[in-house]
Amino acid sequence: MTAKKTMGPAQWVMLLVLSVLWGGSFFFIDVALRELPPLTLVLLRVAGGAAILRGVLRATGARLPTGAVIWRSFCCMALINNVIPFTLLAWGQTHIASGLASILNATTPLWTVLAAQRLTDDEKATPARIVGVCLGFSGVAVMIGAQALNGAGTATLAEFACLAAPLSYALGGIYGRRFSAMGIAPVQTATGQLVAAAAVLLPVAMLVDRPWHLSLPGETTWAAVAALAALSTALAFVLYFQLLAVAGATNLLLVTFLIPVTAIFLGWFVLGENLSPRHFLGIAFIGGGLVAIDGRLLRVLRRSRTGHAAPCREAVATDMLKDIH
Repeated sequence: MTAKKTMGPAQWVMLLVLSVLWGGSFFFIDVALRELPPLTLVLLRVAGGAAILRGVLRATGARLPTGAVIWRSFCCMALINNVIPFTLLAWGQTHIASGLASILNATTPLWTVLAAQRLTDDEKATPARIVGVCLGFSGVAVMIGAQALNGAGTATLAEFACLAAPLSYALGGIYGRRFSAMGIAPVQTATGQLVAAAAVLLPVAMLVDRPWHLSLPGETTWAAVAALAALSTALAFVLYFQLLAVAGATNLLLVTFLIPVTAIFLGWFVLGENLSPRHFLGIAFIGGGLVAIDGRLLRVLRRSRTGHAAPCREAVATDMLKDIH
């Protein structure tokens, strides 16, 4: 299966919508964590998303696929694309700002370059991607700061948790390519993944959080959970698997360029969060790394210098619709 495909205008719109949905998830999580523990919140997120998508399947007359091989794949995808990263990010946000968590989450393409080098035949690392990984992780080091060398405090552990989550997402993006080849529709894949994630998380949350002992959350918390389940999970994963099928894992992960914009704005405007100068310096390094990995802007600039490019505005528009080479 080819992983590098061209995205048309419709796919770019879907990518932008997905970035807003996932960027908003950091805000919804931050609000809900004020009254709910992380595992219970993640369970409500995936169970709510699964219930919504099951309703969509019934309404459209579709069914979940059957077969041990398919459900084994759903369970693996649920672990690496839902259970592990959702839990790590939710726990991390109990100790660091949602904006910072979203920035660390934006390292997903850096991890993808490393994972793809090892696990795929069609997305091997290039010199530009290697430079991008070095720049990106330099930005991570700047953001985490020298305190990591002085012993791992809670905030530092939270930052590392938010770094492990995108590694899991990167593996999920590579693993998830198989569902299109298996002939499973995006909404079926999203539903099966979330059903499996809820089944895995239910006994763990019951054992660890004992949610029956928790105080009943308020209306604001329930509204955040509902938005997280319906928008940032159910709808987002339908778009995710649709894009994965038509645009490939590499193009899909460009969404992490845009997620921090939504998350930082909501964290600043609604929650009053602020980032320090070193965080913005880290953003610059990570942004440079992502640009190097993506390669499209660099190709436009190179063509402009050699005189073989179209006028700048047309060149950018055209090149952004091409695949990553």
